[in-house]
Amino acid sequence: MSVDTGTAAAHPGATPGAPAAAATGGQAANAHVQLTGSGRPEDHIVAGHGTRPTAGRGKVVVRVEAAGVSFAEVQMLQHLHPFPPKFPFVPGYDLVGHVVETGEGVTGWNTGDRVAAMPRHGAWQQYVEVPAAALAAVPEHLDAAVAVSLITNGVTAYQMLHRQTRLAAGSTVLVHGASGGVGTLLTQLAVHAQLRVIGTASPAKHDAVRALGAEPLDYRTPDLPAAVRELAPGGVDAVFDHIGGRGLDAGWAVLADGGTLVSFDSSVAGYRPGQWFRPHVPALRRTAARWIAAKLRLTRGRRQSMYYVKPGDDFRDDLAALYRLVDEGVLRPEIAGRHPLTEAPAAVRALLDGATVGKHVLIPLNPR
Repeated sequence: MSVDTGTAAAHPGATPGAPAAAATGGQAANAHVQLTGSGRPEDHIVAGHGTRPTAGRGKVVVRVEAAGVSFAEVQMLQHLHPFPPKFPFVPGYDLVGHVVETGEGVTGWNTGDRVAAMPRHGAWQQYVEVPAAALAAVPEHLDAAVAVSLITNGVTAYQMLHRQTRLAAGSTVLVHGASGGVGTLLTQLAVHAQLRVIGTASPAKHDAVRALGAEPLDYRTPDLPAAVRELAPGGVDAVFDHIGGRGLDAGWAVLADGGTLVSFDSSVAGYRPGQWFRPHVPALRRTAARWIAAKLRLTRGRRQSMYYVKPGDDFRDDLAALYRLVDEGVLRPEIAGRHPLTEAPAAVRALLDGATVGKHVLIPLNPR
């Protein structure tokens, strides 16, 4: 086992007054944020302190530099996520940081290595224990907020475009939520692949969508399929949908023959907190029905699939490709805000209200 034993008191960059040890036992403290129940972020996102974890067999402890804020946290806060942890818990879907301890049996990773991880919850704290098998390497020179924005959001965008679809240059795609964390990256990747992009967003964000290289449409347009058809009379070759429900019907209606509709999330608007699986049933039902119809050759070659990002070799390969694209200047991840842990409620509120463009990121003040 290898351990980094430094403390806040020994590190010149530590925040004045940051606790170096927990209240009992002399163990290192671990600042965190918890979700305590369903409701408003201002009421149920609570900052506190726990004990720094130790690395079990096959695991490492990571000191977190940056953790992402995602729509999954909105779903969890409203108890509308399909696989919710039990309240209270530490949220946080993805993180970037340095390994400070390796457990028994860990190979290939050492203390000091800079890594990315996607634990799905638990990232909103200073120290996190994660399985070593789920780690990916992060270049040391890359900005932490940029690096974390590419873990869940970036890999989702990259894999939907390059693994879920096979589109030739000149094809037309419809990206819903083109101003969001996934949408901004997906739009840039599609433009880089020489695709024409129609992107939905609120009118206040249309200039930002244009700057990414897309043609904006107001997502609240009463007859959105007709508006898409005005821009693409023959239909679009792919639709990337984070709305779910009836939004999938609208996406299916604008697909050209042979086109692909990829569903990668479900809106929770209109559902009561606690209906944890109901928002996702319509997408599952429609995907299953259209899969059967496609097998029976009743869809003119059109197909619908559901996408869910997961760790593994493809994840590591695609994340590395995204980091190279940043270095090459192809990708410019939009960082909507950088927040300390104590501002997590405001970050979630901004995401919930749809008031910003890009990815919100939490920056823990870490003792080393």
